[in-house]
Amino acid sequence: MKAVHFGAGNIGRGFIGLVLSAAGYEVCFVDVNETLVSLLQQRGEYKVTLAGPSRESQTVRGVTAISGSDVPRVAEAVASAELVTTAVGVGVLQHIAGAIAQGLEARLQRTDAPLHIIACENAIGGSSILKEQVYVRLSEATRGKADACVFFPNAAVDRIVPLQRNEDPLEVTVEPFFEWVVDCSAMAPGFRELTGVHYADRLQPYIERKLFTVNTGHCTAAYLGYARGFETIQEAMADAGIAREVRQTLEETGALLVAEHGFDEREHQRYIDTIMERFRNPYLRDEVVRVGRSPIRKLSPDDRLIRPALRAFERGIKPWHLAKAAAAALLFDCAEDPEAAELQAAIRTDGIGQTIARYTGIPEGHPVHALILQYYEQFLNRKDF
Repeated sequence: MKAVHFGAGNIGRGFIGLVLSAAGYEVCFVDVNETLVSLLQQRGEYKVTLAGPSRESQTVRGVTAISGSDVPRVAEAVASAELVTTAVGVGVLQHIAGAIAQGLEARLQRTDAPLHIIACENAIGGSSILKEQVYVRLSEATRGKADACVFFPNAAVDRIVPLQRNEDPLEVTVEPFFEWVVDCSAMAPGFRELTGVHYADRLQPYIERKLFTVNTGHCTAAYLGYARGFETIQEAMADAGIAREVRQTLEETGALLVAEHGFDEREHQRYIDTIMERFRNPYLRDEVVRVGRSPIRKLSPDDRLIRPALRAFERGIKPWHLAKAAAAALLFDCAEDPEAAELQAAIRTDGIGQTIARYTGIPEGHPVHALILQYYEQFLNRKDF
């Protein structure tokens, strides 16, 4: 069995590639990093280490790679694959869609065997986004054929992969915990289940549970930790005030998730406890600048801070702590991050009120806008954290 995976980065190798290999697939990575591609071609294996007291490791074998710039070879790999997955970042999906479309054009002239294409991205509806990008590049005849045998089930993925400091460029360290949930209602009848993957016929609750707990909590710890001068998430979570703030933020999102999706309240509290312990994992060195990078994306209306804040507000849950996390994100001024630089330039040029409105989509005068502004000014005046 052959799987093509777009993205040979840390998530690709340390999570998706690992699971696919364990399920019996030969994994062909596609990436534009020529160093990684060359090493994967030469060695055909790499090591994954779990960040825990035993430092357990395993070798993933039977892998290879293709340069993303070699579109004909990538397309042929897609045409002959049993499964296609991605972990490239949702903004990159448009750039790989062309090669996938070419692969489907070739494939559907040969066979009508079912193919699943799963975008494993930190985004709601990643596979649907990819499908849209692929379909606009297909001929009308191919779209008709694809509707019958090419499936794009959405997925939710969760595994913390910290900044790597390994001598071997292929080795990757990951946390022991992982979760990969796939929408089985959008898959071919009689699909083959993969060990390590959870299948659900209602994916949205799991996507939002992960996004509004793991991603929200992680960036809250990062932005508050950055404001306090901490270098790592683990250092930030050792601060009682920050840890308390992260938990209170997750209690706000938890109240929303329980209300909207019917999660059991006690079970969700246990989930929050698990997430808090993951953030504290002393065997991970997860730098706040890595977790906090791209603050514009994280402050956007449909992402991990603003989306739950507005939805909570609509349900009568005042999002005090989500607003505080958003205010801390507006203070993230890491010079090496282009989005942080853009955000700080906007604040200087247009003022904080207009900047909040522009990047969050919340108009001035809205109560949540007012909360973010209030906390931002408190941060500046050193009245909080």
